[in-house]
Amino acid sequence: MNRNEEVLQDVVIKFAGDSGDGMQLTGSQFTNNTALLGIDLATFPDFPAEIRAPQGTLAGVSGFQLRFSSNPIFTPGDECDVLVAMNAAALKSNMKAMKKGAKIIANTDGFDAKNLRLANYAEGDNPLENGSLEGYEVIKMDVTRMTREALKDIQMGTKEKDRAKNMFVLGFLYWMFSRDMDSTLNFLREKFGKKDEILNSNIKALQAGYNFADTLETSSSRYKVEKAKMESGTYRSVMGNQALSYGLIAASQKSGLPLFLGSYPITPASDILHDLSKYKTFGVRTFQAEDEIAGIGSAIGASYGGSLGITTTSGPGIALKSEAIGLAVMLEIPLVVIDVQRGGPSTGLPTKTEQSDLMQAYYGRNGESPLPIISASTPSDCFEVAFEACRIAVQHMTPVFLLTDGYIANGAEPWKFPQAADIPSIEVKFKKELSEDEPVFQPYRRDEKLARPWALPGTPGLEHRIGGLEKQDITGNISYESENHEKMVKIRQAKVDDLANFLPEQKLDSGPEKGKVLVIGWGSTYGAIKSACTELQEAGYSISHAHLRYVRPFPKNLGVIIKRFEKVVVPEINNGQLVRILRDQYFVDAIPYNKIKGTPITKTELVAELKKYV
Repeated sequence: MNRNEEVLQDVVIKFAGDSGDGMQLTGSQFTNNTALLGIDLATFPDFPAEIRAPQGTLAGVSGFQLRFSSNPIFTPGDECDVLVAMNAAALKSNMKAMKKGAKIIANTDGFDAKNLRLANYAEGDNPLENGSLEGYEVIKMDVTRMTREALKDIQMGTKEKDRAKNMFVLGFLYWMFSRDMDSTLNFLREKFGKKDEILNSNIKALQAGYNFADTLETSSSRYKVEKAKMESGTYRSVMGNQALSYGLIAASQKSGLPLFLGSYPITPASDILHDLSKYKTFGVRTFQAEDEIAGIGSAIGASYGGSLGITTTSGPGIALKSEAIGLAVMLEIPLVVIDVQRGGPSTGLPTKTEQSDLMQAYYGRNGESPLPIISASTPSDCFEVAFEACRIAVQHMTPVFLLTDGYIANGAEPWKFPQAADIPSIEVKFKKELSEDEPVFQPYRRDEKLARPWALPGTPGLEHRIGGLEKQDITGNISYESENHEKMVKIRQAKVDDLANFLPEQKLDSGPEKGKVLVIGWGSTYGAIKSACTELQEAGYSISHAHLRYVRPFPKNLGVIIKRFEKVVVPEINNGQLVRILRDQYFVDAIPYNKIKGTPITKTELVAELKKYV
């Protein structure tokens, strides 16, 4: 059939269904297809905490939100233009995020009496029939039945055939948005090339969905989003955990240090372990430990032995690693501790996002145990931040905290990746022999950065003590002297504070150098703050945005910037953590804006909040 093709600037699609409906795979395939067309995009996967969540229930809904645009974008969108609802629970849990007039593609098989009951609809109440969706364009189709019909000639069980439902929906959307299916066909052939029945069932379902859309009378238009106007270069779609893994590998290659990851699997950090395990050809060694303590213990041992030691976890794991982190602070050896934050406390919200561990990173150890803290802002930014964390660790001889969160880790965006030749080297100095004025090795003798020497075990003449008891200044011998303890505590603090002299100064992301309101953010609030500030600036408001990569120590000019503004607003996905630290260090009456719902701050709600102050 001949259809009109309408050009759109910006589209937000939400795929939602049971955790077994393949919504994450469907979303990632549509994302990859979009990226290959050079369209800007941002994603937000959202899935239940349980591996086998209760089917048909609100708690069991798995979702994948994708925004794509011909203009630069910084968030996965506030409201959806298209919702794919595979069952009643998927519809109910996402209606609050739907634009009026949005398209709802509903799998009618998921709206039977059982699914309606599980989704807590009243007996006999069906949203597809009761008029509650008036004002939306509802496309009803029995995806289950049509998928089975398309696969009737394939010798598979009904349950196995139903697993291809997501491909039927994907084919439908490929037609709707004027896409070809080549990227997904290639993916299926690569993944299931040796399993003919599974391969053929997925391909047939994909093609059936595409053909069904072409014949559907109610689908009157096709849509197209043009290629985005982006800086020229070679791009790829990248998720935060992927980019972080690549940054660690780059740091290993550019420092000449073998990379060792000692880790215990924990959501949402586990993919870093999975990704790094694929790169043994780069000398990467990964160790899946029996628990969190063993994970960091092995990484500390690797660092002591001359490797680039890394450990990955989330907030609950940081709690278990805390004593060992304090040990690394006392030993003053390079170590990168990666915390992919999630909702807490305790087990909390394993698959939801939160910026809840900043105070834990600052203060969550016994004794005075300061260490540098840096933060990633977007999925692609994870590459640079991982590289920088490794550089600081080895050049300043200190453990470093790297904070991301579930929103960044699982989100995706286009990444203009660097060429290897353009990535700077990381200079590493091992101490190999005694100095002329050193009768015996002095393991806590310091350089201009207050960093002690890195001496590898087994180096002749450089034997020294290691352990968790307080060290004597310069000699490294065990010391119980009160004056020495105070001196060592202050030296360790000074080393972290003085790091500010070796860091770039803070710059404004947007807005005037001084004025009415400064919005300070860190981590994954970047996209929402940037989008909100840009909208307000275009409306004529005096507002500026500064986003922090270096959270401890702060860039040395941050206090000067803060004093240029009448008000400082700090949006965070927590109950107010950075705002307290800013108040403490700069005596500024900073205003918090906090959201603690396991979901990101949206541009719309932030614009409304900032208007109170501009």
